[in-house]
Amino acid sequence: MQVKFKKMNRQLVVKLEGELDHHTSIEIREKIDREINKSPIKDLIFDFEKLSFMDSSGIGVIIGRYKLIQKRNGKTGLVNANPQVMRIIHISGLHKIIPVFGSVNDALAQM
Repeated sequence: MQVKFKKMNRQLVVKLEGELDHHTSIEIREKIDREINKSPIKDLIFDFEKLSFMDSSGIGVIIGRYKLIQKRNGKTGLVNANPQVMRIIHISGLHKIIPVFGSVNDALAQM
């Protein structure tokens, strides 16, 4: 599992590559938290373009970061999920809490 970050002003794009599951969730959560706490990040966008699999542990990582960003009066968004990951997002009801956008640019513009 790899995670890459891209900052634009007070917005952070988190690009996940590989599988976000119980084996990787703790490490990924810690990396994202460190990046958020390094600078005054307000909004967070998860880019799932290269995410091949996610289980309930991944949902927990996303919800936890959503709550962290909410405390900063910021917004969280999801983009580029493949059909399998999108199915998990819908089954869990995550899409009712965190908006899903068509692209990073869409998310940046609407957040």
